[in-house]
Amino acid sequence: MLLIYGPSYSRMYLVVEIKVRTTTKVEARSITAEIAQAVRGEEGTLVHLFTPHTTCGLLVNEDADPAVMSDILDALGRLVPRNLPYEHREGNSDAHIKSSLMGHSLLVPFSGGRLVLGTWQGIFLMEFDGPRERKVQVRILR
Repeated sequence: MLLIYGPSYSRMYLVVEIKVRTTTKVEARSITAEIAQAVRGEEGTLVHLFTPHTTCGLLVNEDADPAVMSDILDALGRLVPRNLPYEHREGNSDAHIKSSLMGHSLLVPFSGGRLVLGTWQGIFLMEFDGPRERKVQVRILR
């Protein structure tokens, strides 16, 4: 875990970097517990999450029924198939497109040292070109 303190527009912020190991080519990996642990007890108003990768993304969605993430991954697979004649020759163009649709950052409300998520919500790292070790930077805005 990397900790960085520094000024941000005359505010202080804390950056924690967590590593996430994915295990399959495509997966939705809940990282809610890791994020909650990284920010537990800190003070601030928002948590900014950023992943510095071009073939994975971040998403907030239901974390109670795994069928929701399965449906999302299935729909993305139909929307952006792997086997189209893409120009990018690495063979992972679909992963780049899917990660662009998901986005690479999130803002989550933060109060009382805890993430403010809805009852069923969780934070997911959306892997589209795994398995890999991914980084997620967690910044608490004070």
